[in-house]
Amino acid sequence: MRLPRGPAAGLLLALGAFTGGCRMDMHDQPRYKPLAESRFFRDGRASRPVVEGTVARGQLHEDEHLYTGKVNGQPAAALPLELTRELLERGRERYDIFCSPCHGHAGYGDGMIVQRGLRPPPSFHIDRLRGSPPGYYFDVITNGFGAMYSYASRVAPEDRWAIIAYIRALQLSQNATPADVPAGVTIEERP
Repeated sequence: MRLPRGPAAGLLLALGAFTGGCRMDMHDQPRYKPLAESRFFRDGRASRPVVEGTVARGQLHEDEHLYTGKVNGQPAAALPLELTRELLERGRERYDIFCSPCHGHAGYGDGMIVQRGLRPPPSFHIDRLRGSPPGYYFDVITNGFGAMYSYASRVAPEDRWAIIAYIRALQLSQNATPADVPAGVTIEERP
């Protein structure tokens, strides 16, 4: 085998020099994990504190009702969103994903988790929960209660309200009486 001579040899030599000099500085750059110690700053922290009076993009949650479920520090008595068919459909979808494994599809606390032997949650159809304000449900979804853990990191605030709207629809559907039927609507008995 003959080694290349002339311009081809120079090209191979230059290519070897360039590829041999490649480093992965951008890939292997020094960095700190969040809240790790650092000798670079006087306070010993790698993460810098948030500048006072600033709010990160997407983190301004001024609407107390929407983001905490409270009005003047008390559980909200109404939804902060307009009750629409789309909201109820979104609530049903989110409920089926996050809530039905424990609470069951009709809200009686008989979901698949319970059928597998875990402790059942209370039915949404008991008097205590039917009489609870929507803000109470928001607080429970956000912070957890009893064996239920917090869903704040999994379910956005708007979706929590959609779930609450759907739970209210479930409660109405399972506890309706003939007196709840609007005037002018007839009730047909089915065999």
